[in-house]
Amino acid sequence: MDDQDLIRVENLRKHFGDVKAVDGISFGVKHGEAFAFLGPNGAGKSTTIRMLITLTQPTGGTASIDGLDIVRKSAEVRRRIGYVPQLISVDGTLTALENLLLMARLYDIPKREGIDRAKEILSFLELENQHDALVRTFSGGMIRKLEIGQAIVHRPKVLFLDEPTSGLDPVGRQNVWKHILELRKTSGTTIFFSTHQMEEADAMSERIAIMNQGKIATIGTSDEIKSAAGRPDGSLEEAFIELTGTNIEEGGSYREARRMRQVEKRLG
Repeated sequence: MDDQDLIRVENLRKHFGDVKAVDGISFGVKHGEAFAFLGPNGAGKSTTIRMLITLTQPTGGTASIDGLDIVRKSAEVRRRIGYVPQLISVDGTLTALENLLLMARLYDIPKREGIDRAKEILSFLELENQHDALVRTFSGGMIRKLEIGQAIVHRPKVLFLDEPTSGLDPVGRQNVWKHILELRKTSGTTIFFSTHQMEEADAMSERIAIMNQGKIATIGTSDEIKSAAGRPDGSLEEAFIELTGTNIEEGGSYREARRMRQVEKRLG
């Protein structure tokens, strides 16, 4: 980690009883970087993201975003981040424009400025012709783009995306990533995303962190990770299996995963 880090994580931990969902991880993410978070199911990726976006408090360790502690300065942190969850977060009974204006109001953006930003975002996302259409009529790719629009209406410094292209066809995935990368290019937004798509992580990120059993197994560029796994000419998937001993869809026992999810649900 260095002074260029927008996100700083040091010995971060989250325990649910005797289950160590996140077990003392440390890493940094630079300003303007595209950073991928990989790991098998139950590795601790989602729990880490939930801590970073202030939805759940750590058991121990520290993390900061733009120099602000995620626990002590959580309200200020939330104004500097955008979050696109895996599950649908837009209101299908509202229009595209209404969804964006609702989010603008939640961030106390003045009405006139909110309208201008919403129209600007719809144009950027190539949704200007659907601004008065009900979102329930949208395709999966259009919904995902609008969710990104909601997450950037307050112009955050970092955008967190949890499985941003899950369930989309190849054309939809390509279109969504076109706008994510354009956002990074034009505004310098830091992109932090989790994914199960190895090709996506390989192509869209500058660096990758692989998490396994609550710990960071390795972190680096795709080429560095392949070399560390002894697979310099292989695929990222081969390196992943070599480093974690499992494939991206596996990891953890059924009992552990079930228990962890039950505790997370109870604690919110």
